[in-house]
Amino acid sequence: MWCLIFGIFREIIFLLPLTTRSMQKLSFTDRVHKVVQTIPKGQTLSYKEVARKAGSPHAYRAVGTIMRTHHNPLTPCHRVIRSDGTLGQYSRPGGTAAKRKILKKEGVKM
Repeated sequence: MWCLIFGIFREIIFLLPLTTRSMQKLSFTDRVHKVVQTIPKGQTLSYKEVARKAGSPHAYRAVGTIMRTHHNPLTPCHRVIRSDGTLGQYSRPGGTAAKRKILKKEGVKM
Protein backbone atom coordinates (compact mmCIF):
# COMPACT_ATOMS: atom_id res chain seq x y z
CA MET A 1 0.00 0.00 0.00
CA TRP A 2 1.04 3.57 -0.56
CA CYS A 3 0.23 6.74 1.31
CA LEU A 4 0.15 10.02 -0.57
CA ILE A 5 2.00 12.84 1.14
CA PHE A 6 0.68 16.30 0.23
CA GLY A 7 2.54 19.59 0.44
CA ILE A 8 1.19 22.96 1.44
CA PHE A 9 0.12 23.71 -2.13
CA ARG A 10 -1.90 20.48 -2.44
CA GLU A 11 0.67 18.90 -4.73
CA ILE A 12 1.73 15.32 -4.33
CA ILE A 13 5.27 15.46 -3.01
CA PHE A 14 6.09 11.74 -2.91
CA LEU A 15 4.62 8.32 -2.21
CA LEU A 16 5.44 6.68 1.09
CA PRO A 17 4.95 2.91 1.34
CA LEU A 18 2.60 1.82 4.13
CA THR A 19 4.28 -1.25 5.54
CA THR A 20 2.69 -3.65 7.97
CA ARG A 21 4.86 -2.18 10.71
CA SER A 22 3.75 1.41 10.05
CA MET A 23 0.10 0.29 9.78
CA GLN A 24 0.27 -1.35 13.23
CA LYS A 25 1.01 2.01 14.86
CA LEU A 26 -2.31 3.40 13.63
CA SER A 27 -5.70 2.83 15.25
CA PHE A 28 -7.97 0.31 13.54
CA THR A 29 -10.14 3.17 12.26
CA ASP A 30 -7.13 4.89 10.70
CA ARG A 31 -5.92 1.62 9.17
CA VAL A 32 -9.35 1.05 7.63
CA HIS A 33 -9.35 4.54 6.12
CA LYS A 34 -5.83 4.02 4.73
CA VAL A 35 -6.85 0.71 3.12
CA VAL A 36 -10.03 2.16 1.60
CA GLN A 37 -8.12 5.17 0.27
CA THR A 38 -5.96 2.79 -1.79
CA ILE A 39 -8.92 1.22 -3.64
CA PRO A 40 -8.56 2.41 -7.25
CA LYS A 41 -11.42 3.97 -9.17
CA GLY A 42 -13.43 1.26 -10.90
CA GLN A 43 -12.61 -1.39 -8.30
CA THR A 44 -14.16 -2.49 -5.02
CA LEU A 45 -13.18 -4.43 -1.92
CA SER A 46 -15.47 -6.26 0.45
CA TYR A 47 -15.78 -5.28 4.10
CA LYS A 48 -14.02 -8.56 4.87
CA GLU A 49 -11.11 -7.80 2.53
CA VAL A 50 -10.71 -4.33 4.06
CA ALA A 51 -10.66 -5.85 7.57
CA ARG A 52 -8.01 -8.38 6.51
CA LYS A 53 -5.82 -5.71 4.88
CA ALA A 54 -6.22 -3.50 7.97
CA GLY A 55 -4.86 -6.34 10.12
CA SER A 56 -8.04 -7.64 11.77
CA PRO A 57 -9.56 -10.28 9.45
CA HIS A 58 -12.60 -10.95 11.64
CA ALA A 59 -13.54 -7.28 12.14
CA TYR A 60 -15.57 -6.86 8.94
CA ARG A 61 -18.64 -5.64 10.83
CA ALA A 62 -16.47 -3.00 12.50
CA VAL A 63 -15.37 -1.88 9.02
CA GLY A 64 -19.03 -1.29 8.15
CA THR A 65 -19.51 0.73 11.32
CA ILE A 66 -16.41 2.81 10.59
CA MET A 67 -17.58 3.51 7.04
CA ARG A 68 -21.01 4.53 8.36
CA THR A 69 -19.92 6.75 11.25
CA HIS A 70 -16.47 8.19 10.51
CA HIS A 71 -16.93 10.40 7.47
CA ASN A 72 -13.68 11.32 5.82
CA PRO A 73 -13.91 13.09 2.43
CA LEU A 74 -10.65 11.43 1.32
CA THR A 75 -12.08 7.94 1.90
CA PRO A 76 -14.10 6.54 -1.03
CA CYS A 77 -16.36 4.45 1.18
CA HIS A 78 -18.68 3.72 -1.76
CA ARG A 79 -16.00 1.30 -3.05
CA VAL A 80 -16.56 -1.07 -0.10
CA ILE A 81 -19.24 -3.68 -0.74
CA ARG A 82 -20.49 -6.92 0.80
CA SER A 83 -18.69 -10.22 0.23
CA ASP A 84 -21.62 -11.59 -1.76
CA GLY A 85 -21.23 -8.76 -4.29
CA THR A 86 -24.26 -6.75 -3.19
CA LEU A 87 -23.75 -3.09 -2.40
CA GLY A 88 -24.57 -3.01 1.28
CA GLN A 89 -25.57 0.24 2.93
CA TYR A 90 -24.51 3.80 2.09
CA SER A 91 -24.97 6.49 4.71
CA ARG A 92 -24.37 9.47 2.43
CA PRO A 93 -27.21 11.44 0.79
CA GLY A 94 -29.06 9.31 -1.73
CA GLY A 95 -28.37 6.04 0.08
CA THR A 96 -27.74 2.83 -1.81
CA ALA A 97 -29.06 4.28 -5.08
CA ALA A 98 -26.37 6.98 -4.93
CA LYS A 99 -23.71 4.34 -4.19
CA ARG A 100 -24.81 2.32 -7.23
CA LYS A 101 -24.76 5.43 -9.44
CA ILE A 102 -21.25 6.45 -8.29
CA LEU A 103 -19.86 2.95 -8.82
CA LYS A 104 -21.39 2.69 -12.30
CA LYS A 105 -19.92 6.10 -13.18
CA GLU A 106 -16.48 4.83 -12.06
CA GLY A 107 -16.84 1.77 -14.30
CA VAL A 108 -17.67 -0.95 -11.78
CA LYS A 109 -19.67 -3.75 -13.43
CA MET A 110 -22.90 -4.48 -11.54
